[in-house]
Amino acid sequence: MPHATKSSLTSHLSVPLALGDLSMRNRNVMASLTRNRSVPTNVPNDLNLEYYVQRAKGGCGLILSEGALVVQQGSEYPHAPGIWNEEQARAWQKITDAVHEHGALMFCQLWHLGRVAHPDMPEQKAAGKPVPGPSAIKASGGKFRDLPGQPGHVVPTPVEDPWTIVEEFKNAAKMAQKAGFDGVELHSANGYLIHQFLDHTSNQRTDMWGGSIENRCRLGLECLKVLIEVWGPARVGIKVNPGAGCNDVGMPFPDTVRTFMHYLTQVSAMKPAYVQLVRYLRKMDVPVEGMDGVFRGVPHDVLRIYGPIIKPHPSALEEHDEATYRGPAMPGPEFDSKNLTPTRLFVNGDLTPEEADKLVAEGIVDAAVFGVPWIGNPDLQKRIERGVPLNRDIDPTTFYTVPEGKDLSFGYTTYPEAKGQLPN
Repeated sequence: MPHATKSSLTSHLSVPLALGDLSMRNRNVMASLTRNRSVPTNVPNDLNLEYYVQRAKGGCGLILSEGALVVQQGSEYPHAPGIWNEEQARAWQKITDAVHEHGALMFCQLWHLGRVAHPDMPEQKAAGKPVPGPSAIKASGGKFRDLPGQPGHVVPTPVEDPWTIVEEFKNAAKMAQKAGFDGVELHSANGYLIHQFLDHTSNQRTDMWGGSIENRCRLGLECLKVLIEVWGPARVGIKVNPGAGCNDVGMPFPDTVRTFMHYLTQVSAMKPAYVQLVRYLRKMDVPVEGMDGVFRGVPHDVLRIYGPIIKPHPSALEEHDEATYRGPAMPGPEFDSKNLTPTRLFVNGDLTPEEADKLVAEGIVDAAVFGVPWIGNPDLQKRIERGVPLNRDIDPTTFYTVPEGKDLSFGYTTYPEAKGQLPN
């Protein structure tokens, strides 16, 4: 694809956007990107600070932090940061202060792994708790690189009282306030704990947290409620991935549509600042164990089917009767006086700047979320605005690990800006 020029591209991506009671300087959002650089473990460091500041200086409108764990867990990514205690909040504050100095907003993504942690990882051992899940159903796959033999996932221990999970998210939301973030995002995507409760292949409970669509949606909605209690709706977002596949989740198509139609209708009723919809991507999908060529995810047009729940648009309603899938809206607190704008719709998933600009121009979405382009282009928005070609030479082997003999900064803060092509 040829590189577009400044005159033909991104006039809409560069327009400011009211987000709750905040103002984004443009509609370019940096995705949450787990990079495994919070060494020695779970506390953000000076290298993380440099990384986020580079991207704030590069023109990002809203930075979504890498997933910040709400409790101590044994992740496949042993150096992921947390947001469950005061030490972590103080470390994050250095980052949020610096990001704000360079004109960007920053939300903290709140993350609970659920059944995709491992009991032999040092952080899980230090927590002194079993790996939790909705039910005693193991996720297939997994690759815990720091453990001998690189084992996969284990059978989780069913969460006895999911209200404890709600309280863990509430505590993390309070820590994020102390850390100076502008808001928080509930991670309810990609096969992590909230998504595990949503999906009936991983949630086979028979209590109020499983079985019916309403029950399976309960944990995500209750967590969203407490985030809104702490922050107000204008400072809370949520990430949702109906296409699934990641971490061994994915239901048949009719179940998927009914579940996420209900879930997003209830989410919308709470009037959060934004909903981030992740499009189905085959590269994020996983094959079903023992079935060649069969994948766990559900390929469908996520933006077209669910987008109108958040942001009604005539062209998006032509082929789907969403009303047949919707349940009654969940009554919620009267937050209208606090949320000064409608809920915004963000889209994520292999977007090009050209496609993103078109979606914004047509009123289908309000902002675009970019992941890999922000990894390899710390000045992504400046490049887009000025028609400077993006760096396409991005090494995926450095996304989560550092090659032997290389410094932690390699593939993290070492991608160059477009020197000599952009004004200071």
